[in-house]
Amino acid sequence: MQTTLAREIALKGAGVHAGVEATLTLKPAAANTGIVFVRSFADSAPRKATVSHKSVQATDLATVLGDRSGALVSTVEHLLATFNGLGVDNAVVEIDGPEVPILDGSAVEFVAAIDAAGISTLNGRRKYLKILKPVRVENGAAFGELLPYDAGFRLEVEIDFTHEAIGRQRFAATMSPSVFRRELAKARTFGFLKDVERLRAAGYARGAALENTVCLDEGGVINPDGLRFSDEFVRHKALDAVGDLALAGLPLLARYRSFRGGHKLNFQMVNALLADRSAYAVVDEARPVRETVGAEIAGATPVPVFAPDL
Repeated sequence: MQTTLAREIALKGAGVHAGVEATLTLKPAAANTGIVFVRSFADSAPRKATVSHKSVQATDLATVLGDRSGALVSTVEHLLATFNGLGVDNAVVEIDGPEVPILDGSAVEFVAAIDAAGISTLNGRRKYLKILKPVRVENGAAFGELLPYDAGFRLEVEIDFTHEAIGRQRFAATMSPSVFRRELAKARTFGFLKDVERLRAAGYARGAALENTVCLDEGGVINPDGLRFSDEFVRHKALDAVGDLALAGLPLLARYRSFRGGHKLNFQMVNALLADRSAYAVVDEARPVRETVGAEIAGATPVPVFAPDL
């Protein structure tokens, strides 16, 4: 069945890019509402954007939603990942600033707030997008593909950075609320010290700090508290993918594979899927999720993510 928040939630903080403080209020909503952002302005009427691939205005370093008049709210991916990861189908998100607060750079504070408020079941069946055939997009060396998968929503995300502290990392899991809480929610956004001046000159990263971003210089991670996971970088990319794929408008019954992906590739993947009506079906039943974390191999026991390729 569809779900919503059991009660209203308020959060406050600055955005990682604009650096502007905003108050975020998450409110319960009726079945079939979806996730709706409502942006308030001091000198004009509020404007709203329903989470959909049609509402996307930009995907450079963050996912930006808007309406016909332009951009409304940016950096929505961590909050969308939380809704998607915890199975919250309907909510109204009121915000009085241009960007969702970055908080600690992960989704863990959103998860804690929603867990404290609770999730309520609604009188309406949840619908899913069931993948019927492979859909693939490529962007240079990067690629993403959605494949049929009957056991829920499975992520297989791989990154490849030249920095020695990151290198090549993979994360694979069949998602569920418990897997999301345990494996992805705490993974923080990351960036490189050498890029800070260039990004800030372009209007990005003005709210970035060691309290909300894993920062690397030539020697490695400079945050005093280090990493939360040895592979926190790929886990954060997987977290972003959970949020970006929510732009499909419905939860996916699919296996998503990506290599060197990001917001732009994830959004291209959603567009490619929805452009091919023969690639998916809207269904209202899902098989029970089989929780796994690791790289599955057909006909074999699941192996750790970092095991050699077979």
